[in-house]
Amino acid sequence: MTAMANPALLLDIDGVLVVSWQPVPGAVEAMRAIRAAEIPVRFLTNTTSRTRASVASALRDVGIAVDDDELLTAGVATATYLRDRHPGARCLVLNDGRLDDLTGIALAGPGHDADVVVIGSAGPSFSWDALNLAARAVTDGAALVAMHGSAMWRTDAGICVDGGAYVAAIERVTGRSAVTIGKPAAAMFEAALTGLGAAAADGIMVGDDLDNDVLAAQSLGLRGVLVRTGKFRREQLDAAPEQPTAVIDSIADLPAWLGIDPPGR
Repeated sequence: MTAMANPALLLDIDGVLVVSWQPVPGAVEAMRAIRAAEIPVRFLTNTTSRTRASVASALRDVGIAVDDDELLTAGVATATYLRDRHPGARCLVLNDGRLDDLTGIALAGPGHDADVVVIGSAGPSFSWDALNLAARAVTDGAALVAMHGSAMWRTDAGICVDGGAYVAAIERVTGRSAVTIGKPAAAMFEAALTGLGAAAADGIMVGDDLDNDVLAAQSLGLRGVLVRTGKFRREQLDAAPEQPTAVIDSIADLPAWLGIDPPGR
């Protein structure tokens, strides 16, 4: 890597640091090296099946040090958006997980009219009936908000369909377009840079999602580093119209790419 005077590091979590909430080999040691080098970090995640506090706690449990305020989640960002743009709106939320991050948001239950349909992380609750309810509400005039744009993620059992794929289906059925809050939307990256007091030219985004993590960040002027873990697919990289700044095997190789010596060396 060409030396950067004041690098600011943005890290995806699922597929980069952990898979099924177990650390990627070398992730703990890599983060220790990055912390020792005093490089400022923000963690960006589209995961909304867990709250921000739960994600931070899960990382600490496997040895990855993180403060809650270093973590930007699509759930917290969505709550901010809804409070600002749809104050007092009744929201029909389809998300497989707790909704604790949606503080101050009025939830519309089944059988109640909704002003906004909010789609988060997918899971068993994404039934045919639930999707029909969401699509009908959008057809009847409710705004459509996607907590994030991720169409899939990877666990130790294989790939899983995520909320972004369901958003695309609802858009096709209703003819309405969603507002996306999390990655690849610019706001997540910009908020992280603002929190670090960094310019885009100093930012480095590390992710396993070529489109939503890496190329989205590069479009804003950051450098993008793609890891070959998580949802990485060689064929997608080969077919991409634009290439990442760098491709590394895993987060374990990031300190060397940054020019950082391992702790104690």
